[in-house]
Amino acid sequence: MSQAQPEPSLFIIFGGTGDLARRKLLPALARLSAAEQLGRCHVVGVTRDTNFNDDSYRELVAESLDAAGLNEQQRHALCTATLHYHGIGEGTQEDFEALGARLTALEEQHGLDRQNRTFYLSLPPKAFPITMEGLAKAGLNRSAGWTRLVVEKPFGRDLASARALTEITHRYFEEEQVYRIDHYLGKETVQNLLVFRFANTMFESMWNRDRVESVMITVSESLGLGSRAGYYDGIGALRDMVQNHITQLLTLVAMEPPSSFDAEAIRYEKIKVLRSMAPIDPSQVIRGQYDHGVVDGEQVQGYLEEEGVPSTSTTETFVAMRLSVDNWRWTGVPFYIRSGKRLAAKSSQIAVRFRDVPVSLFQSMGAKLDTSDVLLITLQPDEGFSMHLDVKAPGDPFRTKQIPLSFRYSERFGEIPPAYQTLLLNVLNGDQTLFVHADEVEHSWRLYTPLLENPGIIHRYRAGSWGPKEADALAIPEKQLWQIDGALKDEA
Repeated sequence: MSQAQPEPSLFIIFGGTGDLARRKLLPALARLSAAEQLGRCHVVGVTRDTNFNDDSYRELVAESLDAAGLNEQQRHALCTATLHYHGIGEGTQEDFEALGARLTALEEQHGLDRQNRTFYLSLPPKAFPITMEGLAKAGLNRSAGWTRLVVEKPFGRDLASARALTEITHRYFEEEQVYRIDHYLGKETVQNLLVFRFANTMFESMWNRDRVESVMITVSESLGLGSRAGYYDGIGALRDMVQNHITQLLTLVAMEPPSSFDAEAIRYEKIKVLRSMAPIDPSQVIRGQYDHGVVDGEQVQGYLEEEGVPSTSTTETFVAMRLSVDNWRWTGVPFYIRSGKRLAAKSSQIAVRFRDVPVSLFQSMGAKLDTSDVLLITLQPDEGFSMHLDVKAPGDPFRTKQIPLSFRYSERFGEIPPAYQTLLLNVLNGDQTLFVHADEVEHSWRLYTPLLENPGIIHRYRAGSWGPKEADALAIPEKQLWQIDGALKDEA
């Protein structure tokens, strides 16, 4: 997670006029440039459209930056002589060779003599192989300086396809060149998990099966499909969220202390967690699909009524499950995960529930028996964490109340850099700490592919709820599994 000034380089975005580039990548690069963190980096947008040129592309990008809420100084920082466009046509070998000639000309023109290049594939997954092959055949997978390849998720759709994609990637690029981006890992609170655990003796000493009763991870969305039906149907919540985002969070929570704070050591410990995970019991997996309901005061339609979704679709929009990490630290501690669309609120949280005190001293006073403390780490929408502890409520009769001791990043540090801004700077600095290794991808798919092959029952749930009632069957006996605070309450 280096903050050094990047070396002079070219940053080439395949899909430079696409939604991801306009909403996330180009605004992140503009903010970095305005903050003088980008160094002497020139950005090149690449698409098949040969009608664009540098000037028309800069106008398009300026409009996108304005729509993203960037100010004039930030827009000007990128939409100048540092922003370029290249139309690659049909993507033949000659087209890729012409791209190579253009990149070399830009480097000579602007004194970027090291030939440092980043290729960002902001493309549909089916375009990854042909783009990698085109780069390699034109000799663009190597340079006199460094060459880096950034790949967006999904990294395959099951174990077989993930292995095939890794094989193709490694055919043309070395693993140390590849940056598999999962934007969740760029969130400040996710990075803070490592600091929180390993810089505070109090928590690391409690971070084990002797003190922790359960770990619960929720990534919920109140939105439905929008215009993504063509992509989402046939993908579902397990592929879209669980295999990547949530599993990455789980490995950071469960990993052992790394030998050093660098990419190789951290990745090694994350892979050890994945190798330690027991096969998932299908009876401990609940799938759901949202029906019509009310979300944020608005009546919304069910999944099968969404435009572009077949009326017979069995794609899950919700999944909850119980996982086990069978190693010395965590054996016997259940890890619960939940993710879904059209739920009651948008929220990403990790809840670490500590064990109850061995004897309830206050039972005779009529106080509640459930005195377990909960550490709640919020990734969105209000980044921070809170420790929920029992205190005595004032007055009589004698009663206890669980209250949060909280910290919010925005209150202490003000505006937080967007995840892509952090991740793109790390790519330019060659820091792979927050990126996903090929072994992580394979071990994760090995865990979830059996569930994809035997999908089981799809339960209906009302939009605006917290998912199917059947998910309650996962609960710890006599505990409200998902109820931590107001943001994650079960529906009444």
